Amino acid sequence: MPEISKEQLRKHIKTGSFAPVYLLHGGEAYLRDIAARTIADRAFAEDELREFNDDRFSLSDPDDMVRALAAAEQLPMMASRRVIRVSDVRVAAAANRDTLKEDALPRLEKYLADPCPSTVLILTADELNGNRKATKLLKQHAAVVEFAQLEGRELEDWVRRQFQDYGAEPADGAIRFLIATAGSELQRLSNEIKKLAAAAMPEGLVTVEMIEAVVPHSRELSNFDLTDHLIAGRKDRALKVLRKLFDDEAEPLMLLGLIASRFRTLLMAKELMDHGVDRRTVAKRAKIFGPGADDVFAAARRTDRTRLTAAINKMAAADLAIKTSVGGGKAGSEMQIEMLVCELAEL
Repeated sequence: MPEISKEQLRKHIKTGSFAPVYLLHGGEAYLRDIAARTIADRAFAEDELREFNDDRFSLSDPDDMVRALAAAEQLPMMASRRVIRVSDVRVAAAANRDTLKEDALPRLEKYLADPCPSTVLILTADELNGNRKATKLLKQHAAVVEFAQLEGRELEDWVRRQFQDYGAEPADGAIRFLIATAGSELQRLSNEIKKLAAAAMPEGLVTVEMIEAVVPHSRELSNFDLTDHLIAGRKDRALKVLRKLFDDEAEPLMLLGLIASRFRTLLMAKELMDHGVDRRTVAKRAKIFGPGADDVFAAARRTDRTRLTAAINKMAAADLAIKTSVGGGKAGSEMQIEMLVCELAEL
């Protein structure tokens, strides 16, 4: 099935002419997840019994693919459709990083060849390697929609529309300053836009001075972006954030310490969770608090312990190289961190 545009997807949603299978992928997870949620919301009429017909699965547990397909084959109960959402799909360059495993492909191929007409199956993919059999199979049968990361004018237009939706108006230069300050990730931009729109009331004008006072500087945000992309195996995006941090004069040893701290936290959480320790105790011992706690727990669940251990060993080697003549001064230290980022993303 050919790839469809986001505009064509909007027409599907508006008219209710849904494809039996959607594959939503690309770097902009925020828009991708909104699309999956909107399809699910619009697939049901107001008087239909949604709670028995809307199921979610995550391939952080690879066995969920088979469970999801079994659910997709069931007839809806007191509704015209069933909606099955499968998140955390990854088909990487290396099979050991896949969440869509080879042994699930025959079952998936059988379903895709003859999908249930009363089911809308929505797959959201974090990574799709075009050379792999699983990717080719999905693209052959699903309505594929790519959500690429917004940049340039497209990103600025999105920010402007968000402000308008909240009844606010950005002053000259405010949109570019906000993007430069908060970064280009839409989830974070959305959160900052909400705060700024509220702060601008009753006049509704968002100024550069207001952004400077309300929005945290991008370096702090980019630090977390870097580790998040590494954990998810998004090498290109991790390198992009790293170069931005170097341009912002971030110290290589500071970045190494940040990365190491995040991976040690994940390893500690993984060990405790594998031993059946409850979430509250894990959070206390591993010091996992704040609004990003759910993301840390999700990453710990889906990340292999061997991978975390190997990552920490590589960080120790990079630390030694930077602190000895191998590092070669500032340029050499930055090169060591860049090499480390590439290796961690490919584990």
